Amino acid sequence: MAPTRCTLVGLPGSGKSTVGRQLARRLDWPFVDMDQLLEQRLGCSIRDYFAEHGEAAFRDREAELLAELAGSGANRVLSTGGGTVLREANRVQLRAHCGPVFYLRATAEDLFRRLRHDTKRPLLQVADPLGRLRDLYQERDPLYREVAHFVIETRRPTVNALVNMVQMQLELTQDGITGPDQG
Repeated sequence: MAPTRCTLVGLPGSGKSTVGRQLARRLDWPFVDMDQLLEQRLGCSIRDYFAEHGEAAFRDREAELLAELAGSGANRVLSTGGGTVLREANRVQLRAHCGPVFYLRATAEDLFRRLRHDTKRPLLQVADPLGRLRDLYQERDPLYREVAHFVIETRRPTVNALVNMVQMQLELTQDGITGPDQG
């Protein structure tokens, strides 16, 4: 059976939104960016919500949205927030109901080069953003691998090449070939 949806996971700046938008356009599927949808529903930026309510309250709202999206049968390309994988219930939802799941993997150093001037990501507004990215990578890489059906290395390829890689894996999945079972 052909997949009618896929999900992109990875650290902030790994390309989930950029790759997801282009992939959705190419497949003629809707694109859903969880962070954008959350901001619409919260009525403020994620950064402002973090500042006013804290990370735990944000993660609650994120989990509610993921459960809603996982329960919907709609076809789509879904870009998750970087921390969606932190909760076990979210990882179960992702693996079981949002697949195939693609982990767009990038090193902390690559992400730092991409994000060093970013002021919107609340987890990176610290004195040592590279150190924070290294910590996030160490904490989250095993969780991304746990939910991923496929791991796509983002270091060198262009956005178009990344979209091609994801689309190729989707087509192979459609033909009955599946990725490694990592969880």
